[in-house]
Amino acid sequence: MCSLDYGGKRPRNDKGNKVTVVLGAQWGDEGKGKVVDLLATESDIICRCQGGNNAGHTVVVDGKEYDFHLLPSGIINSKAVSVIGNGVVIHLPGLLEEAEKNEKKGWKIQISMLSGVIMFDFHQAVDGLQEVQRQAQDGINIGTTKKGIGPTYSSKASRTGLRICDLLDDFKDFSTRFKNLAQQYQAMFPTLVVDVDGQLNKLKEYAERIRPMVRDGVYFMYDAINGPPKKILVEGANAALLDIDFGTYPFVTSSNCTVGGVCTGLGIPPLNIGDVYGVVKAYTTRVGIGAFPTEQLNEVGELLQTRGHEVGVTTGRKRRCGWLDLVILRYANMINGFTAFALTKLDILDVMDEIKVGVSYKLKGKKIPYFPANMDVLQKVEVEYEKLPGWKSDTSACRKWEDLPGKAQNYIRFVENHVGVPIKWVGVGKGRESMIQTF
Repeated sequence: MCSLDYGGKRPRNDKGNKVTVVLGAQWGDEGKGKVVDLLATESDIICRCQGGNNAGHTVVVDGKEYDFHLLPSGIINSKAVSVIGNGVVIHLPGLLEEAEKNEKKGWKIQISMLSGVIMFDFHQAVDGLQEVQRQAQDGINIGTTKKGIGPTYSSKASRTGLRICDLLDDFKDFSTRFKNLAQQYQAMFPTLVVDVDGQLNKLKEYAERIRPMVRDGVYFMYDAINGPPKKILVEGANAALLDIDFGTYPFVTSSNCTVGGVCTGLGIPPLNIGDVYGVVKAYTTRVGIGAFPTEQLNEVGELLQTRGHEVGVTTGRKRRCGWLDLVILRYANMINGFTAFALTKLDILDVMDEIKVGVSYKLKGKKIPYFPANMDVLQKVEVEYEKLPGWKSDTSACRKWEDLPGKAQNYIRFVENHVGVPIKWVGVGKGRESMIQTF
């Protein structure tokens, strides 16, 4: 029997390239695409780890605005390989259309797909039918994007879903399983119509188009991490408060968009996670339904919505707007362990005489030291605010920390001190050049 002597200290197997992660720290729409784009210029591999085409990321480069849904935002760096992980649910027509659109712009698209679950058109139809059903039964729906994300993840969890590797293997077997899955949903939703033969013909065509892009996920990421030095960047979709386990359930997405989803969605060992950057707006927004303690249903909310052009990239819905909520930022940091924050859209606050920041919650007159898991409780909390003076000057031309007005600097330091996370970048505009690096 072999005995290993570690001299009292067991060595850590933490060799290999570290992975940099960018995650949303609120309810999404924080400007993650801009931060990813900034870091992607020096990255070799850029990955998506979860979500689907319900996510919309906007990037502005050289005055041109680009929207991404399934493709990683960092794909603008044509020297990097873009990876769509096994944790992503993939709508193949949407992916191929997005790739073609961007190839026409002159970008070289290199996609490696790590056997994610396929989203079918009937998943999208079911998403809409479920929303109608919820509204009829409960008088309220979830407010999903109706892109089929939830039903596809449900198929995965029930082990009836079909993956990219299934599509590329025995198409006869794939066809049988596809028909069975369609029949299951038709049994649950009698009004659902599925063109089985038409769908299968298209899928057979898609299979040949994507075949050169597909890699074995575990081996691909292992080689990337343990091979020659590489900079690997992971872009999370959605945000901490939309996480299926830790978000404002049930008004959440259907995947883990906190740091754990990076490991399971790409096959990355936790020891290889390096810096984890949280992206946060200088105020708070939310799309859809659900509790929102600092929401401002008044002229402040309207001003933030108008000045911030707060409209969902994927849905076109107006975003609900309110003051910055530090309770949810502290909560998001507890889960993710952020290295630093990127604070975006500071310039939207330029016209404010006074700025409020939510610092704690009270329930029945007593301060509560936690973020409520129960949404009925969260709906009832009273927010305690700190008031800070506005700077009343245009920050959009600022490019260095020293350029920012003193009161704007104080606002940033206030956030840092209350959450305990340094702010490494401050966004004062749409473009890449509008991100001020503070350290």
